[in-house]
Amino acid sequence: MSKLNAWSPQALAILRIIAALLFMEHGLMKLFHFPAPQPGVPDPLPAILIAAAVIELVGGALIALGLFTRLAAFICSGEMAAGYFMVHAPKSFWPALNGGDAAILFCFIFLYFVFAGGGAWSLDAVAHKSSSGSTDARPFA
Repeated sequence: MSKLNAWSPQALAILRIIAALLFMEHGLMKLFHFPAPQPGVPDPLPAILIAAAVIELVGGALIALGLFTRLAAFICSGEMAAGYFMVHAPKSFWPALNGGDAAILFCFIFLYFVFAGGGAWSLDAVAHKSSSGSTDARPFA
């Protein structure tokens, strides 16, 4: 088990990067119709969806880079919680039926990053290391 524990910081970084890139894709689909328009989203976007798209794009980029990870993850987690209860929950109690399972996963993955930080391969860790001379990969811990 200790051999697996040694790879925990890198696994956290991979989860952070992949989740953030997938999150960014939703913002790109809303704002730029890339790689395609997001199904079911009105065009032109109402102000609340523009705000959501900006959070997804900017927050996702910050989390992917591991820059201001805790703050960005807190905001993104809150957006997904609000989005779930505003859009998905009224359709059905069950996430598999209301299409909200991805929103729940994003919400709790980002909530985890609020507490775990950016981990290895993050700009937060680089900034922490250079400012303190520490080799500790936990940003601002």
